[in-house]
Amino acid sequence: MARRAGRQRVQLPDCYYEGYLEKRSFKDKTSRNLWTCLCGNMLYFFNDKRNTDYIEKLDLSGLISVTDDSSQDRNLDAARLTLRLPDGNIKFTAPNTEARELWKGFILSVTELSVPPSLNLLPGQFHMLQEAVENERERLKCVAPPEVTSYAYINDQVELPPCYHRVSRLEAELLLEKECKRGNLLIRPGSDGNSFAITTRQDHVGAIFSHYRVTTKHEGGFSIDVDNPVHCDTLRDVINYLVETTDRALVPLIIEEQYEKNIFFIRSDRENGEKSVQQAFSNLKLPRLPPKPVALKVQTPERAPTPVELEVREDRPVALPELKKPSASKPPVPAPRKLNPSRSTSSLASSTKELRRRSLTDPVEQTISELKLKFEQRAKCLE
Repeated sequence: MARRAGRQRVQLPDCYYEGYLEKRSFKDKTSRNLWTCLCGNMLYFFNDKRNTDYIEKLDLSGLISVTDDSSQDRNLDAARLTLRLPDGNIKFTAPNTEARELWKGFILSVTELSVPPSLNLLPGQFHMLQEAVENERERLKCVAPPEVTSYAYINDQVELPPCYHRVSRLEAELLLEKECKRGNLLIRPGSDGNSFAITTRQDHVGAIFSHYRVTTKHEGGFSIDVDNPVHCDTLRDVINYLVETTDRALVPLIIEEQYEKNIFFIRSDRENGEKSVQQAFSNLKLPRLPPKPVALKVQTPERAPTPVELEVREDRPVALPELKKPSASKPPVPAPRKLNPSRSTSSLASSTKELRRRSLTDPVEQTISELKLKFEQRAKCLE
């Protein structure tokens, strides 16, 4: 176990500009007035001007834009600006308008390596910005490119526990010191890029920090590199082992993101153009659509055939019931008497006329008459 030594400012890159800034990000509940130093393309934040250990740092390499914030402040002389970064927006409040212009000029000059001409500054201040650009170019020539490791590949293949934080050794100590009420153990990337490390913080006549190396085994699993190496199947097992063997004196540091509890929106007054923050009412119920009416199925009655359809049916052959042949045991049936052909022809014509006349009055009776007529014709043919 070793005590953390103070971080001296001489170990940081050259400082181009410094001063007090009131900082507030999406994760911060309240704003904090911090001593801020622009060293290289990083912003380092200190609790006080005399402190040697920075509490936070902000990488400006992915800066998108720097804009003025025209919202009102309780201090009439204060001036606000907003830094837009890939991870979100961060708001700063400078003591006055001149300090805001200088912060904007130095930040844009260092990140873009050119002096922006649209700033409201004096000629001597533009000369200071040009010197900062030249010094930053010389510094970048001496900075070695970042080493390419297979750590990203390991992260894709390994299930990381909730207390994993992508921080360096020093940043892990600062994070555990800042969030000491939430936990005192975290897992982070190793120095070689192919392993992991455990950082713990405990109080004993001051803060005591410990670091343990966790290596990845080729045959699978992980090993805590101590005098008697401890093998674990997963990184979660590594955390559980440290928690159980220390009688739960070590608590994993899990930081949850802050989310809003209410819905807010900006409303603009049409008369005077002023904007105000409004809270949406969450107890409103959405209107429900009425249920769709169910269509009732109505059975349509069968219509009676028309006379035209009946005439068409006359041309179709009518299926007659099959006549049974007389059995041998039954007595012979006498043959029907012969009718006069002329008389039968006339009777047939009259029957047809009578059938058509009845079809106009009663369709059922017409059908019965039609069947009778067919039977008579069949009987005559059998004779």
